Amino acid sequence: MVRILADSTCDLSPELVKRYDIQILPLLVHLGEEEYRDGVDITPEAIYRWSDEHRSTPKTSAVAEPDIEAAISKFPPEDEAIMFSISGQMSTTENVMRLAVEALGVEDRVHVMDSQNLSTGIGLLVVEAAVLAAQGASAGEIVRRIEELRPLVRASFVVDTLVFLYRGGRCSGLAAMAGAALKLHPRIAVVNGAMQAGKKYRGKLSHVILSYVKDMEKDLLQARPERVFITHSGCDPETVEQVRQYLRGLNHFQEILETRAGSVVSSHCGPGTLGVLFIAGE
Repeated sequence: MVRILADSTCDLSPELVKRYDIQILPLLVHLGEEEYRDGVDITPEAIYRWSDEHRSTPKTSAVAEPDIEAAISKFPPEDEAIMFSISGQMSTTENVMRLAVEALGVEDRVHVMDSQNLSTGIGLLVVEAAVLAAQGASAGEIVRRIEELRPLVRASFVVDTLVFLYRGGRCSGLAAMAGAALKLHPRIAVVNGAMQAGKKYRGKLSHVILSYVKDMEKDLLQARPERVFITHSGCDPETVEQVRQYLRGLNHFQEILETRAGSVVSSHCGPGTLGVLFIAGE
């Protein structure tokens, strides 16, 4: 049996985690002297409140090595496992995972994969791996297939405010454009494992989000049709529904999945962020 694990930044909903039998390993969020586990005992709303009160972005850190070792140790010795991490350029989680695997001496049956992505950009790969595992593929076969799909993941989002990304230093080039851009709604895309600022939209956020999605129509129609994610950090439900209806109107995707960004991702992008994530056609 091949077990599938992923760190909590994959932002998969509890329903999807259960459906695909995925084990989630939480990253840590630090609010001052207090430490919390992403998706376990902290919410994005609590983070937003703390950030507004302290005018600061919370600190986040990798999955704790003992948590990884504990998860692996529960598996029968005949099982294999694949663990997905957020991009190695954004977190040390991948390295911590590898250290835990080495400490247990299970490199031959536990494989660590740098997703080179974040949020449901990771989730897309995790679900694909879980589907293959359920079909009886070996860990080696799954790893090879995920390596083929990894560069095809298209992860981008529009933010309501650059304050959170700017404070956290999580987007290359933002320091230079921070002043004027703070009044804009930029499109942030993951490119080669790092976040990059792209087109900057003006206007009401609900209109901006629809424009952002419509700008991707050609790519969406050429995407793999199995699933597309709408992932947001707390957007107006009406706006989310408009995006869903637009995607449905393309008559292309078999499944349109909505998920909320977890505490780690939300702490860096802030409220009002929305992304449409998919895998490009091969």
